[in-house]
Amino acid sequence: MNSSDPSHAASVRSESEELLSAPAEWDLPPSRHLHFRDVLMQQIDHDRTASTTPARPTPRRRLARGVVLLPLASMALAGALIVTLSGGDDTSAPATRAAGTDSASASAVLDRIAVAAMATDVTPVKDGQFVYVESLGRSNEGTFDGPVRLGALNKREVWMSQDPGPVTGQGWIRSSGKGAVMPGQLIPIESSAPVPAGIHHPTYKWLASLPTDPDALLKFLNAQTRVDAGESKEQAVFSQIGSLISETIMPPANAAAFYKAAARIPGVKEIPDAVDAAGRHGIAVTREDASSATRDEWIFDKDTLAFLGSRSYITKDEVKGITSDTLLGTSAIMKRAVVDQHGKAPARTGS
Repeated sequence: MNSSDPSHAASVRSESEELLSAPAEWDLPPSRHLHFRDVLMQQIDHDRTASTTPARPTPRRRLARGVVLLPLASMALAGALIVTLSGGDDTSAPATRAAGTDSASASAVLDRIAVAAMATDVTPVKDGQFVYVESLGRSNEGTFDGPVRLGALNKREVWMSQDPGPVTGQGWIRSSGKGAVMPGQLIPIESSAPVPAGIHHPTYKWLASLPTDPDALLKFLNAQTRVDAGESKEQAVFSQIGSLISETIMPPANAAAFYKAAARIPGVKEIPDAVDAAGRHGIAVTREDASSATRDEWIFDKDTLAFLGSRSYITKDEVKGITSDTLLGTSAIMKRAVVDQHGKAPARTGS
């Protein structure tokens, strides 16, 4: 690839801008994490179905909806958000199968996380402000028909608008590092149709309006969450919760309710040790079912139980027969803050 070729640069810019201006329901939301990853999977599934009708449903590579913590811009530049595996994975980040702990253990961990979230001090976010999130991440840069290949570690900043809308501009993103799209430049997160505050545009005020009773919240999420082909309702809701806790700020009672709701989803498991993109070890919660070909991990600090980041895996591939986990991407939340202007990072405090 000749990055100095003006025509190539123009093509890359056009491609990335097109991906970042996808229809509202796929935009950074919520994202998973959104999303154009899901859009591409929908198209791949559609093409496969059109060419042949399988005797039985094949697993879908479900990927996180809404805001995905992985470096979105880098993935757009690579033009390879999802791939068919060829049998290998990135040796610098070996994948491991989720620990076989039971749901009772995971529920206990999530209940502890909920208690910690309830004790967190949160300043309400106003409509005209932005939720700022700085993260580190690595994502797949392989080709569509090649092996997964994790790219370099990138820094990613997002400014999510709190305007209740409906809005077409939901925020801004800036990436830096090897392979980033237009490194150092602000790229708008836009949709072709206006999006009101809601599950695809989760403002602080909207999140604060949700039920704090976990059973009522789970009922709401079950009604609001889209279920993709080959995906169980439980897996879809687990993924949706992951999107909604990733790049948002919400009242402590609502955050606690999300974790307690997740604890009520059957099949949730604990992973005693997991590592985020920044190399920080933590405890993780995950869920996987037979209908899904991917698995996400939410990673939390072992002491404070604060959300650290996430890891995404492809767990099987119906074409190549891969059965062991292959790391698809990893992220680490480094800072969350409320700012009055997009493009401006919050002031650094302390040393």
